[in-house]
Amino acid sequence: MEEFKPKRKNSNYSASDKTGSQRRAPRQNHQNKAPQENGAPANKPRRRPARPAAAEAAQAPAQSVPAPRPRRPRSTPQGDSQAPHQQRRGRKPQQSSASHYEMTPAIPMHICPLGGLGEVGKNITLYECQGDMILVDCGLVFPDADMFGIDLVIPDFTYVLENKDRIKGLFITHGHEDHIGSLPYLLKKFNVPIYAARLTIGLIKNKLEEHGLASSAIFHEIRPRQKVKLGCFTVEPIHVNHSIPDALAFAIECPAGVVIHTGDFKVDYTPLSGDAVTDLSTIAEYGRKGVLALLSDSTNAERPGFTATEQTVAEGVRGLFAKAGKRRIIVATFASNIYRVQQIIDLAIESGRKVAVSGRSMVSNTEMARELGYLHAPDNVLIQIEEINKYPPEKVVLITTGSQGEPLSALSRMAQASHRQVKVGPNDFIIISARPIPGNEKTVTKVVNGLLALGAEVIYENMYDTHVSGHACQEEQKLMLTLAHPQYFLPVHGEFKQLKRHAETAEHLGYIPKQNIYIAENGQNIRLSADGMAVENTVTAGAVMVDGYGVGDVGNVVLRDRHHLSEDGIIIVTAAVDGSTGQVLSGPDLVSRGFVYVRESEELMDGARVQVEMALDRSLSDNMHDWASVKARVREALSSYIYRKTKRSPMILPILLEV
Repeated sequence: MEEFKPKRKNSNYSASDKTGSQRRAPRQNHQNKAPQENGAPANKPRRRPARPAAAEAAQAPAQSVPAPRPRRPRSTPQGDSQAPHQQRRGRKPQQSSASHYEMTPAIPMHICPLGGLGEVGKNITLYECQGDMILVDCGLVFPDADMFGIDLVIPDFTYVLENKDRIKGLFITHGHEDHIGSLPYLLKKFNVPIYAARLTIGLIKNKLEEHGLASSAIFHEIRPRQKVKLGCFTVEPIHVNHSIPDALAFAIECPAGVVIHTGDFKVDYTPLSGDAVTDLSTIAEYGRKGVLALLSDSTNAERPGFTATEQTVAEGVRGLFAKAGKRRIIVATFASNIYRVQQIIDLAIESGRKVAVSGRSMVSNTEMARELGYLHAPDNVLIQIEEINKYPPEKVVLITTGSQGEPLSALSRMAQASHRQVKVGPNDFIIISARPIPGNEKTVTKVVNGLLALGAEVIYENMYDTHVSGHACQEEQKLMLTLAHPQYFLPVHGEFKQLKRHAETAEHLGYIPKQNIYIAENGQNIRLSADGMAVENTVTAGAVMVDGYGVGDVGNVVLRDRHHLSEDGIIIVTAAVDGSTGQVLSGPDLVSRGFVYVRESEELMDGARVQVEMALDRSLSDNMHDWASVKARVREALSSYIYRKTKRSPMILPILLEV
């Protein structure tokens, strides 16, 4: 039995101390005696397991001196066992706070871009945290040259509509088409509350009036530094410079952290009157507190240096006004570029000219901006478009739409000499105060060529300082990255080459690890937390084409047919066939559209007709009454013949009338 030494805390003494004197052993207690195993003593005092020195004490002879009653041991030494009624649960060890936080997973959020990545336009991003969702922007993109007949391209709202019960609101960064253009098509299906600045709301209302939705839309006006709380999100608008007033970035705060969504921005240290410099101090303040992720504008990621100030345009256009002399001045710009319109009006007043505006969107936006106080123009300066011919050319400035060569814009109609009020000629001096959006270069060139052919002098692209970008160049992007100092960085708003270059810029700064920089794709559902970033899954995201009143009814199959028709035309084959015998009763007749002019290709068309007759005869001899198979045989025979003769493949449409 192990020796128990009263009135001493140290139990590591053996039966004999260092001097060799004997110690008295405690009295055995048979009431709480446990079964013996492996020769271990039957009863032990309740205390911590003895250190190795106690093994010697276990073999010492028992003493008759009484000892205190031992209590139940808290734990059994290794190799011993005790009855269940003798065991007691030990106290749970205390963990340090540091290890506790390391074991607790961080709260995640999800960022799901539904448009705007790998393209210029169609911007829309969904944020989700703890079941709550918000949207940022809802734009469109103009169709490519190979999208025949398509008017607009908007995002696919499938995922938005599937989660509309969870979406608390839609925040708009500014009023350009690539950020507000698809709102009418979303609001027809989901009347989500809209949070935007004052001018942006005015531009949206003008657009919604065309669709009859202005009265039912729900608007909430927001201002910089005034936070908005929706669900678990707290959104703070931050003022930024852009080519339109009331442009905003958003600091989106949620339990997962803070995400800064810059929208379109640049840093203009000498902005036009009425505007302020981008609020860098607020962004830096968030950076000091800690920013989980930054989503930043990548449009000018390939351009080094800084973006020029808007003051540059004022000086450049002032020189062109002087160069125009006694000619009429026509200036084409974006209808939403209120800053540029104000500059032109100010220069017209300086030179003693009247100002007229042309184009539906230009007229509506100008009136709205004047009502809201964003545009200042005396009543005696503005005239109606119908009145321009009442004044000599040197007394008129015309502000118009069409800077991107849009086919139905006012400037395009002037270039085609089809504008009702404006006839362009040698007495016109035309300034295109905008750079072509990627993809619009051909249409702009076509308009410029038409205007030059009519005798006008045209100033376009980089001939003079008539336009500056509203997007940040590399040095401004570096400044944004440095001030925000995010844990993760996702470049947005640009084609892939621009996103790639922006990511490289962030990597070269050295503030953000390479693994924390990610070039996302539309539809990726990105899970983001302080613990890491990962693509959790993908959701429905893509392009929906608008053709007239039709939304989404034109897909890739229809576009492919339109492309086919545009290249090789169509041949329509008609014949009347007896339904019981399969005998041809009349025809076949061939109609060509967009393929060849029939009167000049009679030999080719006669040969084609013979091929159709032979195909029908073979079908009759094979007793074939499946009209789909008969049409396929006719199509194959005619297509092969046409290609041998012309090396072209027109669309062939057989029509068999069963009688």
